Amino acid sequence: MQALELSARVCLPLAEIELNAIRAQGAGGQNVNKLSSAIHLRFDIRASSLPDFYKERLLALSDQRVSSDGIIVIKAQQYRTQEQNRSDALERLKKLICAAVKQQKSRKATKPSRSSQRKRVDTKVARGKTKALRRKPPI
Repeated sequence: MQALELSARVCLPLAEIELNAIRAQGAGGQNVNKLSSAIHLRFDIRASSLPDFYKERLLALSDQRVSSDGIIVIKAQQYRTQEQNRSDALERLKKLICAAVKQQKSRKATKPSRSSQRKRVDTKVARGKTKALRRKPPI
């Protein structure tokens, strides 16, 4: 695998993604102090070969994983092996980029039907009549 495939047309070369092995946090017995099984992924959006549209959408994200310098930082330490954490980090990067680029459907304004408007007014009138019966009669 030489590139991370984002879509049918867009691929991200792995050379642009910086992957560092670090020590994982949390429980793990003696291995936690000896092995570097967690992966720290860094990806510079501005210096990448992504299309400009992708870059604009990623830089506009209000996500804590995207720094103000335009660098995506992902730390993967869920699994016990470095290979699984590496593939997890790459998959999370792919999901982040695809979610940022996904087009939102435009909302079409709709009007309520005449019958629904009539039903609404009728129920309001009926509720008003019920409440009017609770009042004290005029003297």
